[in-house]
Formats: sequence, structure tokens, C-alpha cells
Amino acid sequence: TIQPPDVRHTEPLSARRAELLAIALISLVLSGCDQIQLMRDASNFGYDFADSTQRDTTQTDVVATRDADGRDATLLSAFFGIDNGLPRLTNKVVCPGAAGNDGMPVIFSHEIDLETMQAGDFRVVSSSGAVGEIVCVTLAPANDQGESRTALLAGEFGDAVDQPVEVEIVGNLLSNDGQLNFRGARSRVTPLEDGPSMVWAEIVPEAEWELGKAATRLPWGGGNRCPADATRQVIRVTWAGGITKPGGAEIDDNEREAYRVFVPNGEGNFDELVPFAVADLGDGDNNNQLCLDRAVVPSEVRFPAGLVTDPNEDLNPATTVKLTLAPAAN
Repeated sequence: TIQPPDVRHTEPLSARRAELLAIALISLVLSGCDQIQLMRDASNFGYDFADSTQRDTTQTDVVATRDADGRDATLLSAFFGIDNGLPRLTNKVVCPGAAGNDGMPVIFSHEIDLETMQAGDFRVVSSSGAVGEIVCVTLAPANDQGESRTALLAGEFGDAVDQPVEVEIVGNLLSNDGQLNFRGARSRVTPLEDGPSMVWAEIVPEAEWELGKAATRLPWGGGNRCPADATRQVIRVTWAGGITKPGGAEIDDNEREAYRVFVPNGEGNFDELVPFAVADLGDGDNNNQLCLDRAVVPSEVRFPAGLVTDPNEDLNPATTVKLTLAPAAN
């Protein structure tokens, strides 16, 4: 059994104070039952979405690796986003022992079944051939409806010199409809010095829009949703890792105006749409929702280079992702 490392002194005192101060400031504007609920939300948020079991415990007869639409059960990306930098707060919002470790989001081609996910399902190998130590794997913070294709691995996977180069699924890990098994799927790892790219885009089913919904009061646990008054179509875009403006601020109209949604116009060309709003903000995950004021069927989404960064402050390259028209639950 891998013991979580002692991470009590891996962060500067100022960072720990900042985390406590953030929760304290939020609680100052609340009272009574609201404060109690806030602390419940703040404590152990991600534990329901995480697993630290160091072996595969899923027993299944499912062996299929291709769905009815012809899409393979694959890994779309693995991203070495943080080297020994997961903040202290992740012990509460990811899993015990996550803080001070490496962070690696892994994106699946289909949403996955949380009940079949164990840390022992994943194998990370570095350029030297060393096998990484996985403390836990979690679906948080990308745990809103329709987002369960991003698994965050926390552990020790290498460093800037001996970087992780491959992730493989070595256990029985099933899609959320129980029809596909990801065992044997693998992905090369995007190196630490590279910035994030878009790896997935899909039309969000109208039943999942939740128009007008606000983000949670904490910086995790659920993002906001598109405005109720003008939204006619919602596109979910998934990045290889979480994105912010340089310096860590949430994206705003500058990045919204940079998104381009391409829609075939029936004449052999494309109309370019700019979303009138961007949603799924305020929850620290790797998803954005693009809010369109037209009911269209886009073909791809583009975003220019140099506007957003990963937690390592690496700027994004120019990135394009084809839209997947298969249902989100597949």
C-alpha cells in the first residue's frame, strides 16, 4: 500500500494562510445555517469522486472497446500540468495526501463509471521507465453533469528532467453506460512545459442546460450556466487541463471573444460565430460552455494562441477541436 506523503510543510505559510482566509472571508458574509452549510461544502468535497485503492477491484465481463456509433474507447489526452504543486487545499477537495504532489488530468473519449474507477486502474511511466506512484484519482472538480470524462491523477509521476511520457489503463474501467471497457487504452503525456489545448467539444443536451444557474459559493463544486434570456444552443469545450488567465484570474470577455464556433452554411463554406457568453466558470475545472444565440449544428471550435495558461503558467497554443455529435452520455 502506498502511504500518502507528509505534505504539511510543502507549501509556503502564506499560501496556506491565503486558503484559510478565502474560506473565512466567504463565511463572514454568511450567518447561522449558511455558515454551517459552507463548512460542510468546504470539507471533504471531492472524496465522493475519488479513489485511492491501489488495485483494480472491478469484476466485469465487458470487453467491448467500440460503441454503436463506431467510436473507440480511448484516452484523448494526458497532461502533466503540475509538478509537486497541488495546493494544500486539495487534501480537502480532492483526497487526503494529494497536496504537494503532481497533478495530471486524463481525458477519456466517453464518460466513465465512477464505481469502476480505482487508482490501480492507471499506470504512469516516465521517460526513464520508472512507474509513477498514484496517491489517488478523482473526477473532481469536473463533476458536473456531462463532465465525467476527466480524471485527475495525483501522485509522483516524475519531474522536469524525467517526465512522464505515457498513461495506460491497466484495470477494468467502464464507460458510464456499462457498454465499454477502457482496459488497454493509453495516451502519450503532454510535457510540463507545454500549454493546454482543447481536446473535446460536444453539443450539450437541452435537458442539461440549467439556464441561469449560478456557480457555487466556493471555487469548486459546480460552475455557472448560460443566460436564460438568449441561449439557443450550448457547446461544451473540454481542455486538456484547467485554464485561467495568466496569473490565475477567471477568463472573461477577452477570451469569450477569442472563441470561434464554425458552422457549415450549406454553400461549402462556414459561418463563424462568437459565443455571446461563456459559462461553466467559477468551479476550477477544465470545461467551458459556449452560449450561442442561434440553434445551429457546429463542426468545430477554434481558439488562438497565447491567451490562457495552465496552473504551471504555460500559455496555450492555437487549438482546434472537431465537434462530436454523438450524445454526451455515450
